Formats: sequence, structure tokens, C-alpha cells
Amino acid sequence: MQDTLLQQGMDITVFGMGIVFSFLMALVIATGIMSRIILRNFPEATTPSSGSQTPDDVRLRAIIKAAIQQHRNRNQK
Repeated sequence: MQDTLLQQGMDITVFGMGIVFSFLMALVIATGIMSRIILRNFPEATTPSSGSQTPDDVRLRAIIKAAIQQHRNRNQK
């Protein structure tokens, strides 16, 4: 009886691990396929080169600098 119980436990363990492995492999494959579909249908917008900045970039940079300066001034007091 002890051998049968141990064998049943091992069978259930191997079967469960096989199901989990199969599910994870299907998940990885499905994610890869979805990623390819999204990239093909919705390509990312090209970012401007480091030399050219849009007005929004300049404004955002000024806002960030002001926020950092305000934070530093607050901590020095």
C-alpha cells in the first residue's frame, strides 16, 4: 500500500507540473504572437534625435529643472 500511495503522489505531481509547464509555454507563445501583431499594426512613433528638441521637450525640461531647484531650496532650509 505504501508503494502505491507514493506512486500515486508522484504521478499527480508529474501530471500537475506538466500541465503548468504546458500552460506557461502556451502563454509565452501567445504573448509573442500578440506582441508581433501589435508591433506590425501599430508601429511606435519615431523619437526625435538627441540634437533636435520639440517645443514640448524644451518646456518639459524647464519644468523639471524648476521642480528640482525648488526641492533643493526647500531641503536646504
